[in-house]
Amino acid sequence: MIELRRVHRYFGRTKAVNDVSFAVQRGQVFGFIGPNGAGKTTSMRILATLDCPHSGDAFVDGFSVLEDPDRVRRRLGFMPDYYGTYPNVNVVEYLDFFARSYGLHGDERRGAISRVMSFTGLDKLKHKEVTGLSKGMKQRLCLGRTLIHDPAVLILDEPAAGLDPRARIELREMIRKLAADGKTILVSSHILTELAEMCDVVGIIEAGQILAVGSVTDIRRRAPQQRSAVRMRVLPGTGNIADWLSARGDVHEVKIDGENVAFEHDGDVNSEVDLLRQLVSAGFRVAAFGGRQHSLEDVFLQVTAGIVQ
Repeated sequence: MIELRRVHRYFGRTKAVNDVSFAVQRGQVFGFIGPNGAGKTTSMRILATLDCPHSGDAFVDGFSVLEDPDRVRRRLGFMPDYYGTYPNVNVVEYLDFFARSYGLHGDERRGAISRVMSFTGLDKLKHKEVTGLSKGMKQRLCLGRTLIHDPAVLILDEPAAGLDPRARIELREMIRKLAADGKTILVSSHILTELAEMCDVVGIIEAGQILAVGSVTDIRRRAPQQRSAVRMRVLPGTGNIADWLSARGDVHEVKIDGENVAFEHDGDVNSEVDLLRQLVSAGFRVAAFGGRQHSLEDVFLQVTAGIVQ
């Protein structure tokens, strides 16, 4: 449903998008991750037909942004990180304006407005002026504007920016609902914990180049120097566990606080199981044991180099 094929976009000497290729399947939520200036927004603007690549092409539902931009716009909804609000316009009038812009008429237009307000929870605020809405309600309104023509593909640029925790949770639930209904969603965000919970696939971009694409688990598996953070509780009455752990080549940074033990461990879940078995066999009274695999934040820091352009 979304595909970039060797897309290049330069601004003077800056290679904002440098040979970027990836694809998103129908019904997937794709998390687009990268530092400021990495090329995320430029890539999304190209997909939204708001910018043109110097070379390469991008496709939405099989249609080229260069050859068939009008068909792309019919199939795509773009929610920018900043959007305009107009004075003396209420919620219904705002949505009605965009519905008319997409050529919706009569019952079709009224039905689309009603559907969008119901989905975003704006029914009770339909006569409230847009400029008087809270940040969270404005984000819902912008999402509603993006959905008004029922697009198959959504491009959401930093949709959770500035939202309080409840609003972020509600937005995440709406995005997952849209994906469950078959919509394909590309979303960028700096809140990596949010993306990890809502995305099927992530793409990491830095300095205009894609560094990794896949699930968090897949990317973590491909990344070098895998370590997990292990936390355990050991009851007293056995030997010196700090010495036992420190003597191992697969254990690092051992920290002891009473009965609580923390350390970094090389390997995957299977090797953690082996380690636990060896601890028990050595006579240590392990009351609790758990390993935390790398989060999306860990993967991001491991894959990227902090390059700014």
